[in-house]
Amino acid sequence: MEQRRFEMDREFFMDVFERLIGVDSTTGQYEEIEELVCGLLDEMHIPYVRTHKGGVIATLSRGEDPLAVTAHLDDIGLMVRKINPDGTLGVCPVGGLYPFYCVGENVRVYTRDGEVITGTVCRTPNSVHVTEEELRSTLPDYRTNVCVVLDRDVRTREETEKLGVRTGDIIALEPRLTVSGGYIKSRFIDDKAAVAVMLTAARELMHCNQPPRRKIYFYFACYEEIGHGTTYLPDDVKDILAIDIAPTGPDQTSDEHKVSIFAKDSRFPYHYGLTNELRKTAQDAGVDYVMDIFTPHYGTDCDGSVMAGYDIRHAAIGPGTANSHGYERTHLDGLENTYALLMAYLQE
Repeated sequence: MEQRRFEMDREFFMDVFERLIGVDSTTGQYEEIEELVCGLLDEMHIPYVRTHKGGVIATLSRGEDPLAVTAHLDDIGLMVRKINPDGTLGVCPVGGLYPFYCVGENVRVYTRDGEVITGTVCRTPNSVHVTEEELRSTLPDYRTNVCVVLDRDVRTREETEKLGVRTGDIIALEPRLTVSGGYIKSRFIDDKAAVAVMLTAARELMHCNQPPRRKIYFYFACYEEIGHGTTYLPDDVKDILAIDIAPTGPDQTSDEHKVSIFAKDSRFPYHYGLTNELRKTAQDAGVDYVMDIFTPHYGTDCDGSVMAGYDIRHAAIGPGTANSHGYERTHLDGLENTYALLMAYLQE
């Protein structure tokens, strides 16, 4: 029997997504983004708890066989590794941020004393016109030829230190959000677009006449990019469903206009039974979906929960997304199909 297809409120989704994108949240920097999510949940009168290490778990409905739906609030970024003799910053990645994906990007350096200093990720030497060919052709490398140049008149290590900058300070990249022809281009579509999908779904669930038969948790995690976002779960969870990006590529079936159901990632296959339930739901609800496999460098928060020893089934879905961990791109169609599959599954 064909199910109702749920239509996403695009205006509400984009408002929430833009607000999320506007908050820097490099892994470990969770307080402000957590406050934003909690404020939105308060507005919708949805109860929640905050985890001790950082993260928000909302309870959407009561019932049997609890399901946790998760998306992560944290972004990839950089950290100050050292202050160079010329006052620039040597950096290292936080999460899977390759240097060729961030050279030339504007950044914000967050000191541990609360100051925010802008700057730019640069190659060294940084000008093609005065650099020998053998140096121009080398790949960027955090260890040898990449640094952050601050927007301050500093020329020595001591002058930079006077600004309060120290080893261990977090560096957030400018997202550069733009929307054109239904395409969303921005850093950190992974995973703030999924968070916005969940919050849009939460709003709909609070207004629907028939609540889900299952107990539903919405888990907004803060450490997915480094592998331990949902290594803690409420004890009664039976299934976990991650919403994350589905990277596109030459060997992929994922498409920016569709939702992908994940069959396998670089760690192991997703639960066969739960994945089949999602597949049947997509077919019955008329959702435009594909099945896909993501190797060799991909995982979701589900994996962390399984590896932590929970006796759960795990699955993942998400919109096809290009340029993962760089300047990413997806389409509103893919996000709408993700929303439609999520809502259909929750309402079964």
